[in-house]
Formats: sequence, structure tokens, C-alpha cells
Amino acid sequence: MGCKIKERREFLKMSQEELAEKSEVSRATISSLENNSERNTSTKILKRIASALDTTVGELFFADDV
Repeated sequence: MGCKIKERREFLKMSQEELAEKSEVSRATISSLENNSERNTSTKILKRIASALDTTVGELFFADDV
């Protein structure tokens, strides 16, 4: 899923900092998720990130193209 977050963020031409600000999730958390670090995160955080990326958690998890 981390690669999907990064792909979508880059497609929207957003920096990690911009995504962090828009989603109200720390840049460190976003970086950790994008780099597939073993990190537990809540559904609430995933929903915030997905919303900031104008997509859904389901699309980040399951879609072939985001």
C-alpha cells in the first residue's frame, strides 16, 4: 500500500510535507508508510491520507492504477 500512497501523491505533484499538512498526518508517518516500514497505523489515519489524495482506502489497497 505504501507504494500506492507514493504513486498517488506524486501523480498529484504533492510533496510529503504537503500531504502531511492536507491530511493532518505527520510527514514521518507518511514517509514510514511509503517506505513500507513495519508500522501499525489506524484506519482513521489511512482515511485522512486517502481523503487528502482524493481517493479511498480501498483504492489505495486494491486498485491496480491509482
